[in-house]
Amino acid sequence: MADTIIKNARIIWKSELQNVNIIIADGRIEKIGKTSSSDAEVIDARGKLVVPGVIDAHVHFRDPGMTQKEDWYTGSCAAAAGGVTTVIDHPNTAPPTLDKKSFKLKLKSAKRKSIVDFGINGGVTSQSCLEELWNLGVTAFGEIFMADGELEIGGKELEDSLGAIAKLGAVACIHAENGELCSHFTEELRRIRRPEVYSRARPNICEALAIEQVLEMQEIQDIQKVRDERAERVERGAREVSATQKDDFHARTHICHLSTREGVGVIRRIKYGGNEVPVTCEVAPHHLFLQHKDWERLGTFGKMNPPLRKRCLQHLWNALNDGTIDIIASDHAPHTEEEKRTDIWSAPAGVPGVETMLPLMLHAAKQNLIPLWRVIEAMTTKPAQIFGLANKGRIAEGCDADLVIVDTKNVRVIKGEELHSKVGWTPFEGKEGIFPDTVLSRGVIVYDGVIACKRGRGKFLCGRGYVD
Repeated sequence: MADTIIKNARIIWKSELQNVNIIIADGRIEKIGKTSSSDAEVIDARGKLVVPGVIDAHVHFRDPGMTQKEDWYTGSCAAAAGGVTTVIDHPNTAPPTLDKKSFKLKLKSAKRKSIVDFGINGGVTSQSCLEELWNLGVTAFGEIFMADGELEIGGKELEDSLGAIAKLGAVACIHAENGELCSHFTEELRRIRRPEVYSRARPNICEALAIEQVLEMQEIQDIQKVRDERAERVERGAREVSATQKDDFHARTHICHLSTREGVGVIRRIKYGGNEVPVTCEVAPHHLFLQHKDWERLGTFGKMNPPLRKRCLQHLWNALNDGTIDIIASDHAPHTEEEKRTDIWSAPAGVPGVETMLPLMLHAAKQNLIPLWRVIEAMTTKPAQIFGLANKGRIAEGCDADLVIVDTKNVRVIKGEELHSKVGWTPFEGKEGIFPDTVLSRGVIVYDGVIACKRGRGKFLCGRGYVD
């Protein structure tokens, strides 16, 4: 028996906009069409667009250890209010998610507080227990920092880690900035205190070179993995691996927050140049909607890694539109205003963004910067495919009823004080967005102008199904 029916929903179905009824039972979409049910609770979506719940594959909810910035409850409330029904949290918390103990600590907090479904990524350092984390159910590994602080890893350690991740069949999420070059330029420029100098300390070449390096490592690991598998099969008396089977042994590398035209060039060459190295990538809204000139307005509040760029914005939009960039992810990385109000070298890097991501992109579609279908694909279907979330990211019978109802005529100005993140500010202050009216997670309304559910209803996803 149906629990809920969304009537008069405008959805992209069978490649076109159609008006349908969506019948929900036991948290799943039971039926799509013109049928209805007299016993179900009715939500009338007449005149409104209904899209799948967004999957944000890159958030930093700061919990455990840094909950003055954010925690699983406030972060998930911000997600829900922005139409995000699934998040994947990255490992640089305190402690970082490197082993069973730290993983269990984060999972306990998330289960107790989150109102949306969530995955947890494992961290990668020389101290990481990769196989243990994988068996515990991490969604992927990373972000793997090639630059920055205690989680930075490079050289032989990075190469060996990528090999281990490949053998597990997992995704390696890479923060692609060359650590040596970033350190060199930072030392050269540290005497300058103007915020905009930070972009010069991490120039475009740092990203492009790091992507080249990690994909070269991946290619080496792919070759070795094929050789090892062939040897194992021969040892077992099995037949040799044919050329058509070779793709089974590729590592899976995902480049986080692509930000430069040079980085786009590397990805495009790898994807379309006949190279067999499989790679996916994401772009963050702050690199689509902000650029170097915004340093003047934002000051240290605009500090992020990778930094604000010059003359890259259109290259990123082009790559997103043509599919070179696979997905959009917020890289939600909140810091308090007090932490940000210091000099450029002392201020922490990162900006909040999980709640404003879909509103900004829906407004961009309204302005014809990107087709609506591509927004939906890049924020729902593709992330589900890349990270193995089988019942997410689609409006289809049998899928989770993660649904966002939005009036595309209702454009509003973004104001930090109206958002749900604990930090209460946004780098997109004053920009326009189209926010959701109603958000359902597995058939339950989690947001309808206010947070509409209790903390702790989110489920843990491992990329291989739910985990209780």
